[in-house]
Amino acid sequence: MKRPQGGDWIIHLFFAWLEYYLSYYAQFFDKEMLVVQNLNYTSDATVLFQRLSVIVTDMVFIIGVVACCQNIKRTKESKEILEKPDFILAVLLLCNFGILIVDHIHFQYNGFLFGMLFLSIVKMFKGRPVDSALIFTILMNFKHIFIYVAPAYGIYLLRSYCIAENKPDGSVQWRSFNFLRFNVLAFIVCAVFAVSFGPFIVMGQLSQVLARLFPFQRGLSHAYWAPNFWAQYNGADKVLSIIGVKLQLLAPANISNASMTGGLVQKYRHAVLPSVSPLATLVCTLLSITPALCNIWLKPRGPRGFLQCLILCALGSFMFGWHVHEKAILISILPLSLFAVENRNDAGTYLILATTGHLSLFPLIFTVPELPIKLCLMLFFTVYSFSALHALFRNEGTLLNWSECIYLSGLIPLEVICEIIYPHTRWHERFPFVPLMFLSVYCSLGITYAWIKLYISVLREPTLVKKLKVI
Repeated sequence: MKRPQGGDWIIHLFFAWLEYYLSYYAQFFDKEMLVVQNLNYTSDATVLFQRLSVIVTDMVFIIGVVACCQNIKRTKESKEILEKPDFILAVLLLCNFGILIVDHIHFQYNGFLFGMLFLSIVKMFKGRPVDSALIFTILMNFKHIFIYVAPAYGIYLLRSYCIAENKPDGSVQWRSFNFLRFNVLAFIVCAVFAVSFGPFIVMGQLSQVLARLFPFQRGLSHAYWAPNFWAQYNGADKVLSIIGVKLQLLAPANISNASMTGGLVQKYRHAVLPSVSPLATLVCTLLSITPALCNIWLKPRGPRGFLQCLILCALGSFMFGWHVHEKAILISILPLSLFAVENRNDAGTYLILATTGHLSLFPLIFTVPELPIKLCLMLFFTVYSFSALHALFRNEGTLLNWSECIYLSGLIPLEVICEIIYPHTRWHERFPFVPLMFLSVYCSLGITYAWIKLYISVLREPTLVKKLKVI
């Protein structure tokens, strides 16, 4: 497979087939958009087609949301439809701020992918693990970012589906291991990957595909740092380098090539702290998700435990992964919505994670005319989330403590300074990416806190040996 000179593409294997299918309809709008060499081509007809294609594919997202709403526990029924858990969940998912700006303003096809993820989760809750595994395997080959949560699927299916029985104390009964079930799952995974990678293997282009799927040459962090641990690490390195120069412990010439705030996607070296390699991020990621995986192996709690593990794997990968994109936080926020309408503690964690995670997406929409749009969308969704969840759990106490409220309140002046005040200062032309750095680091603190809080909550849950009911 060849690409035009100057192209910089990341391959999503099944996505290529989707785009090939869409091209049959695209030709009726504007044939020029189908010319591979027109990398920066645009026209009103092209934009119209792309917008319509996102709207049409979002039907999968709607189907997934409906399935989730039908599957939640109705322990908090209310006479008011606006306070029913399934209605609140539908709004939290269908009107999710992140999906709205990433798909319908920034323009991507994430909605139908999350629809597939929801369908896979619901199939697991309904005792249809084979269907769940099939949908998720197809999803991974649509967009490989969902490999973040693959360990949760693998360990849970092995523990609760392939192993048919437990010992009286809840430990593994290895004699009950069902090789037929294991082989069925293995066949599904191998068959889907064969369809996905097969043509590239036949054409001898597997190495090129893998290089595009995992572009390690792009550096530790995205052009705009995702609000994760590495944002804090990069920020600490930047502060230490400034202090080192002020104290004449570092020469400015030695840190000129260590800038991580230039807005470019590239490799860089830290000025003071040790530089981070892809292997180091992999080790950190595995260490961060290991407790969650061990938890569903040693303390199986059925599909609920699986979903908890899925969210923790998504957060761990987001926190420590290599070159993480800021939109990857949606893989944690959206599934956590399902718990937010069922449990007060999870609702509080959701509000922290969603508010900070959504605000961290603001730099994706950076033009001045779009500023009031994203501010209004963010305001409407956040106000609804807080008011709806507060009403749902008003008889069980507050959702957030005073320190959490103070932190979230700090997002308001931070946004005002970064978006409104700083662009009109004299420092803007010289240091245009400083507001992004502050926004990323501040949001990373909230996401880190939510991750730790959720981890503690999950690990403290009592052991409940619950086997997966297979249909």
